Amino acid sequence: MKGFNDVQVYVEGRGVVSSSFCVENGRFRLGKTADEPYGEIGGCVVVPGFIDEHIHGAAGSDAMDGTEEALTAISDALAREGTVAFLATTMTQSKQNILNSMNAVRNYIKKDRREGAQLLGVHLEGPFISPDYIGAQPLEYVVSPDIAAFDEYNAASGGNIRIVSMAPEREGAEAFVRHLASLGVRVSVGHSGAGYKDMVNAFAWGATGVTHTYNAQKGIHHREIGVAGSAMLIDGYTCELICDTIHVSVPAIKLVIKNKPHDKVILITDAMRAKQMPDGVSELGGQTVYVKNGEARLANGALAGSVLKMNVAIANLVKNGVPFTDAVDFASANPAKNLGIFNERGSIAEGKAADFTVLDGNFNVVMTVRGGNVIYKA
Repeated sequence: MKGFNDVQVYVEGRGVVSSSFCVENGRFRLGKTADEPYGEIGGCVVVPGFIDEHIHGAAGSDAMDGTEEALTAISDALAREGTVAFLATTMTQSKQNILNSMNAVRNYIKKDRREGAQLLGVHLEGPFISPDYIGAQPLEYVVSPDIAAFDEYNAASGGNIRIVSMAPEREGAEAFVRHLASLGVRVSVGHSGAGYKDMVNAFAWGATGVTHTYNAQKGIHHREIGVAGSAMLIDGYTCELICDTIHVSVPAIKLVIKNKPHDKVILITDAMRAKQMPDGVSELGGQTVYVKNGEARLANGALAGSVLKMNVAIANLVKNGVPFTDAVDFASANPAKNLGIFNERGSIAEGKAADFTVLDGNFNVVMTVRGGNVIYKA
C-alpha cells in the first residue's frame, strides 16, 4: 500500500510525531508500514490537506465566469498550495450571472472530478449585503434578503450552497436567516453595518459565522463594538481571517485568535483570479483590478480580494508567533468543522479520508494528496 514510513506527521490528538501511515481505499491507516512510498520527503512534515471556504478564483479564472473550465482551473491551482477542497465563492452580481455560476457548479460537481482540489459547493457572498459596506462588490446589484431568490440560486446549484454571507441588519433578515438555517446552510455576517444587538439577534436566528473579519463591516468602537467586536465577544461565531497581513494587521489577527475558542478561527484566502498570475491588470465582477506587490486593489484604492495562497497564510501566522499546529488547524480542521465534514476529513486520523499536504521547512508545498491520489507534486 502507498504511504510514508518514519516521517514527521501532524496526527490528530497527538501533534507532530514521527510515524508511518498507509492509505487503503482512500483512507488513513496509521502506524502501518508502507510498501510503496509516495516519495522521498526528508526534512518535510505531513499535515492535513487545507480547505478554503472562501475563494473566488485563481490562475486567471473566477467562479463568476460561470463555466466548468474556470472551476477546473481554480481546482488545479489550489492543489498547488496544499488545498484539497474549496467552496466556489460568488459575489454580488446580476441574477443571471449568479445563476450561470450556480449551473456551472452543479454540473462540475456531478462529474465528480478526481484531479485537483474538490469542489464542495458554493459560498454565496452577496447579493444580500449592505450598500454601505460593499467593499469591492458592485453597488447596483445589492438587494435585501430574499428567500425566493436564494431558493432559486440554491436549486440552480443542485442544492450545493453551503455558506451565505449577508447583512443581518437589513429588512427581512430574520426570516431569511431562519430559512437558511433550517436548510443547514451556514449564515455568515459579512459586508454589514450590524451593531452588537443585530449580531446577538442574528446569532439567535441561526447565523454562525463572520465573513473576512474586520473587512467590509462595522469595526470596533467603545460605544458600539459592531460586527468585528461582536465576533470576538460572542463565542459561537466562527471568524474567517485573511492572513496576508494586508487585509488585516498582525496585531488585529492576534486579537481575534486570542479572543476566540480555538476551533472558531478559519483561514481563508478570499483570492481572486489574479492569484498565481503575474502582477498587472486583472478583473473582479466586471471591475478593473490592479495587482502589485501582493495587493489587489480597485482604481479607488479599495482592496479587491487577495492573491494569497493558503500555505503562505499559514507561514505568516507561524512567523508571527502562532503555534504551527494551531495555524494548520485554522486551515484544515476548523473549516471542516464549520462545514460539518470533520468526521470525514480535516485531520490525519485513523479511517479518515486520506487528504494531506507535505510542507518543507519554508512552508513550500511539496505534494498534495486527496483521497490517497496525488493531485500535485512539485
